[in-house]
Amino acid sequence: MRRMFFAGAAFLAAMGPALADPIEGRWKTGSGNTAEISACGGAYCITLKTGPHAGKQIGRFEPQGEGSYAGTVTDPNKDKTYKGKGSLEGNVFTMGGCVLGGLICRNEAWSRM
Repeated sequence: MRRMFFAGAAFLAAMGPALADPIEGRWKTGSGNTAEISACGGAYCITLKTGPHAGKQIGRFEPQGEGSYAGTVTDPNKDKTYKGKGSLEGNVFTMGGCVLGGLICRNEAWSRM
């Protein structure tokens, strides 16, 4: 019984990285800074790692289906938060925020580092 437990634990440990959501990791932002997306409380938080706003959380997304995310995005320069959406295609994460019920939107494409 003990041997089965260790074999199962080893299998789960080996699968750990494969179970991570593909959105997790480090990304090069449109402004050239580095952001990290990591799991936080059932969602994915986006934190800037470099640049003038390093350490600031600028987004929180929840999965909406394969490669699709919805949540909030914060403009670190204006410190305003907007409703946001994101999509992942390969190594490109495109996200954006909208105001006025989606009439005015700004999108940005990030590349995986």
